Formats: sequence, C-alpha cells, structure tokens
Amino acid sequence: MADLKLNAQKREAVGKNKVNKLRQQSIVPGVVYAKDEENINVQVIAKDFERVLSKAGTSTIISLEVEGEDIPVLIKSYQTHPFKSEFLHVDFQKIKANEAIRVNIPVVLTGRDEIRVQPSVLIQNIDNIDVECLPKYIPQTAEVNVVDMQIGDSYTVADLDVSKDENITLLIEEDEIVCSLQEPQDENLEAGEENLEAGQVPTVGETETEK
Repeated sequence: MADLKLNAQKREAVGKNKVNKLRQQSIVPGVVYAKDEENINVQVIAKDFERVLSKAGTSTIISLEVEGEDIPVLIKSYQTHPFKSEFLHVDFQKIKANEAIRVNIPVVLTGRDEIRVQPSVLIQNIDNIDVECLPKYIPQTAEVNVVDMQIGDSYTVADLDVSKDENITLLIEEDEIVCSLQEPQDENLEAGEENLEAGQVPTVGETETEK
C-alpha cells in the first residue's frame, strides 16, 4: 500500500523528563492511533522522519515499521519547537483499507505563473481543504487551473478537481472562494498622492515664518 517506509521503535519513555532526553538525542516521540485499537507509543529518528515528511506530507500513506511489523499510517500531525529546528512530537494514524479516512490536502493553483491577463494579482484564499475517502482514493492535492482567469473572476471549492470525484467527500462548503484575480494597485499613484499630502503640511520653518 505504501512506497515510503519509516523505521520506528516502541517507546518505553513517558513523562516530560524522559521524553526531553529522547529529543536531546534527536529522537522524536510519537503515538500510533487506530480506531478500536490500543494506541502504540513509538519513537523515530528525527532526520529519518524529516526525510519522509518532506516526501509524504500529511496526505500520503507510509509504512511505519515497528519491530518487524509494517503498519500503514498517515502522518496525522506533528509539533515543532517554536524557536529551534526540532520536532517535538508526531501523531500517526493507522490506516485500514476498508475504512474511510479524513485527510487534509493542499490546494494547488496550476498555471499561476502563466496567467494570460497581465498585469494582475492572484489572491489565494484557501491553502488546504479536508476531504474524506477510502485510503486508495486519497488525493495528493486539490487543483484548479487559473491560466484563463479574467480580472474579477473567482473560483470556488466546486471548481477544484476533487469536487468532481465521486469517491471523495469534501468536508467544506462548495461555494467557499478558493482564489480570485484582481487588478494591481497603482503604487506609483498612491505614492504620489502621499507625497502631495505630505507637501501640503507646513514644515517647522514655514510655521515660524508665518508667525
């Protein structure tokens, strides 16, 4: 089911002090969650986790090898240190082939660098959406092509490719605006107006002369 693999070990260390010691050794504590099953405390090597995360994100099934057992999982969520480049914790969700799963996938605006109407400004309102489907139908992205957008146009969730897939349930209203194309603001004009306004304000010298 999964091409990407990540080695893990069952974790005996629990509690703040013991878990902090793991992090000091560049080991990330984690938990494998499964419906109607007991959670499994695990730990993974930080650099290995970072490598797999960069390829899988949170919408690709990976194989978590725990002491000889391959467990298909999603990286459900992870926490990072607010200041250091360090992973604090990771949650894995065990996948069952016959059970629908909720995933968060990125919204991709294809052709954004080739929009025909120029000058223009593309505004993206939604970066990710939640969908639900069987594991075999999990999409990597939700896409819409924006090359032919005109000034004033907007695309909604209903325009995304995944909205047309009967195997996928969208967990967001279809009329939510994903992106819009707008005219660029005339920065030079605005700057000129600001300078004019500033020029109308008397300087200290002018004020003293009037006195």
